Amino acid sequence: MTPDGIAILVTDRNLNLVGDPITNWTSLDVTLRFNEPASGSFTAPASDALHAQVAGTEVDGLRRVVVIRDGVIFCAGPIEQPGAEEWSVDGQNSGPGTITVRFADDLARLAARITYPTPSAAATAQTASARWTATDEAGDIIRSLVNLNAGPGALTARRIPQLALGAGAGLGSVVKFGTRFEPLNDALRAAALAGGGLGFRTRQSGSQILFDVYQPQNLAGTVRFSRGLGNLRAYTYEPALPTATVAVVGGKDVGTSRVIVERTDTAAVTHYERMETFVDQRQSDDTTSSTTELDQAGDAALVTEAATARLSSVTVDTTDQRYGVHYQLGDRVSIELGFGVEVADVVRSVHLQVTPEAGETVTALVGTQEASADPLWLRTTRDLARRLDRLETI
Repeated sequence: MTPDGIAILVTDRNLNLVGDPITNWTSLDVTLRFNEPASGSFTAPASDALHAQVAGTEVDGLRRVVVIRDGVIFCAGPIEQPGAEEWSVDGQNSGPGTITVRFADDLARLAARITYPTPSAAATAQTASARWTATDEAGDIIRSLVNLNAGPGALTARRIPQLALGAGAGLGSVVKFGTRFEPLNDALRAAALAGGGLGFRTRQSGSQILFDVYQPQNLAGTVRFSRGLGNLRAYTYEPALPTATVAVVGGKDVGTSRVIVERTDTAAVTHYERMETFVDQRQSDDTTSSTTELDQAGDAALVTEAATARLSSVTVDTTDQRYGVHYQLGDRVSIELGFGVEVADVVRSVHLQVTPEAGETVTALVGTQEASADPLWLRTTRDLARRLDRLETI
């Protein structure tokens, strides 16, 4: 018997229900992430009916999983692996065996798009503009990027079925933004950071997949996690000095003709010392008389390289503080460390685990961007890959 308050449905790409709700599942695991696609899986006894339900057909191979928690859609998105089948003579995989279905949320479908310099033209006809550029509130830039590359305003072949723009118009500070053949989700994250730390997400609402931009809230002092309250499971607190206090940004052209700007965190230089980093923005069309985009890139680098108190914590949902009711992804909440010290940081991810025997457990990862469990070498590799991507698309 499955836990009360949890339901698992399967739909086609147009959000039509496929088959009956899955009621005999034995485990469910979902992780939501701030400004990144979610990931999830569920395991159920193997059957021909379940396999057909999640695998799709030759005509329509895309199926989606919808996880409902307490009457609200917790996660909804495409199935990425329609079933790892396991069977054994005895043990948990005995009898009919098991199927494990792995899925994401619909942000993963946006991740399958790149940004066209001229979104109204085919990939083979990108001759009008070298880059797509806009100067606007960051929320409007993010919405435009989605609309023109995957939404109703995109070329017919590039549209994600049922995708529509939701809330978020006019949010964030005014920024100048440009992109060229860049992974769409990378561009969205860059624009969100430049605009003051905006959040974005997809959510299924009726017969539509809505793309929302939102402003995370500062709930520090209101939403608190501590050992005394019984809602803090673990934390690691690691103060770290900055790795850069001055950013030298290189724009277009080469050699002595290259546009160069310098951005300085004066307070950090005074407190620590001068630490320089170079930021390659050769794709920018800024000139010496107009360096808005280069300035933004330098400022963003200084935020990334700034002194941090790296915090990684695992919290637990309680009756008085529940995800989706009292706080959301991207909100700033308070963590009480030892000796009464309290720090505030961002909710980076939320993890839901459910089994019929143990019920549900909801935990949140709260901390700086560096709170990721990824090792340094992997983060460095991803950074290098992004830099190479920019070179390849010039």
